Amino acid sequence: MMAKKVYENAAAALEGVLADGMSVAAGGFGLCGIPENLLEAIKEAGTKDLTFYSNNAGVDDFGIGILLQTKQVKKMVSSYVGENAEFMRQYLSGELELEFNPQGTLAERLRAGGAGIPGFYTKTGVGTVIAEGKEHKEFDGETYILERGIKADLAIVKAWKGDEQGNLIYRKTARNFNPLCATAGKVTIAEVEEIVPTGSLDPDLIHTPGIFVQRIVQGKHEKRIEQRTLKVA
Repeated sequence: MMAKKVYENAAAALEGVLADGMSVAAGGFGLCGIPENLLEAIKEAGTKDLTFYSNNAGVDDFGIGILLQTKQVKKMVSSYVGENAEFMRQYLSGELELEFNPQGTLAERLRAGGAGIPGFYTKTGVGTVIAEGKEHKEFDGETYILERGIKADLAIVKAWKGDEQGNLIYRKTARNFNPLCATAGKVTIAEVEEIVPTGSLDPDLIHTPGIFVQRIVQGKHEKRIEQRTLKVA
C-alpha cells in the first residue's frame, strides 16, 4: 500500500516535523517559487532558532522575511539578501548570523547533498573571504577550495502541479532552487497550486520524483512582482 502523502493544509503537513534549532532548505528565487503557505505555517507554529538555506530571504513582508520579523531565524546561508531591510538591520546589529555563498556554489551544495555527495572542490571564491578556513587543493596547476554538501533537516518547496505520490512539476522560472532543495531535505514537504491523481502527469515532464517528497499540500498563492517598473507616459 502506498503511503498517504496529501495533507489538508500547510500546518497539518508540518505537524510533527518542526523543532527549534532545525535547518531548513527553502526553494525560491526572488519572489518566484516561494513556499509561502509553509513559511506562514512555520511562523504560526512559532518554531525558532532556525537555520535557512535559501538563495535569498524574500522581502520584509513576504517569504522568509516574515520569519525575520518574528525573530524565528538564527542564521541565513544565502547568495543575495539585498531586498530586505529587516534582514540588514538584524545582521548589522549582530542579531542574525549570515553565511554568504556564491550562487552557483550554493546550488551545487544543495545538489550534492541531495545526491549523497559530502563535498566537492570549486575554483569559485579562491583568494577571497569565501575561502577562509576551507581546505585548499591543487588540480592541474589550479587551486580549488572544498565546499560541503548540504543536507537539511527539512526542505520546503513550491511547485505548479503535484500528484498524490508527490511527483512534482515546476512552472517556468519557479524551477529555480526548488528541485535542488527538494532532494536536499531529510524530510521534504511540497506545496502546489494543483494536486492531480496519481498517474495523470506525463513521466517525461516530472522534475522532482515523488520518492524525494514525503508530504504534499495544495495551497493558495499570491503572485507578487519584486521590482515593479512602470513606463512614464
